[in-house]
Amino acid sequence: MRWRCLIVDDDPIILMIIKKWTDMVEQLEVVAVCNSALQAMETMKTEKIDLLFLDIQMPELSGISFLRSLQNPPKVIFITAYKEFAAEAFDLNAVDFLLKPISLERFFKAVNKVIEAGISPEEGLNIHVERECLYLKANRKTVKIFLDEIIYIESAKNYIKIYRQLNAPLVVKYSLTALEAKLPHNLFARVHRSFIVAVSRITAFTNYDVEIGKIEIPIGRQYVGQWKRLSKKSKVLA
Repeated sequence: MRWRCLIVDDDPIILMIIKKWTDMVEQLEVVAVCNSALQAMETMKTEKIDLLFLDIQMPELSGISFLRSLQNPPKVIFITAYKEFAAEAFDLNAVDFLLKPISLERFFKAVNKVIEAGISPEEGLNIHVERECLYLKANRKTVKIFLDEIIYIESAKNYIKIYRQLNAPLVVKYSLTALEAKLPHNLFARVHRSFIVAVSRITAFTNYDVEIGKIEIPIGRQYVGQWKRLSKKSKVLA
């Protein structure tokens, strides 16, 4: 059984990331991606949808209002940057509630809830993905760092600080430029001479800075063009 999915979010970067992660799961099939609830409404007139990945805060029509308008709503996993919507989301029988910035591990946990409800336990969930990692020397040890745990990286003179989920910053004697060459360019972006950010962690951006939750990171002048190309490319999926 394959779950026919519709991804709805007005953030082009979130659309890109959720689409990529969904493609890793054999039991999920992405039918379309939409950048508004109104566009999603039109899509659902002609397509059978089993699972919605649905943003809550969107212009014109919120995700919650959109879901309430459906006579026979599919299963839904809400995506939002605002935890105060959690109670209302679960009142609508949401499968799960993903708070931005979303980690790959948390995404798979939500997807598992859907799959386990629709197939026998013997079949399980078949995810074709190996966690990418790199090894760096720190404090006389060689440390394994999973790329999906990295939030952002900051240069500090002859050292770099790697900020990771649920971990204190890892300080390594290494150059930011050398590390940039080792990182996948579709997952990480150099936005400043002192900063590299994980694209999936970005919750908002302008031409001058990117936001990761409450953290604001400036975009350096020499990286503005590169950043505009990246953000423009992500809109192709919207």
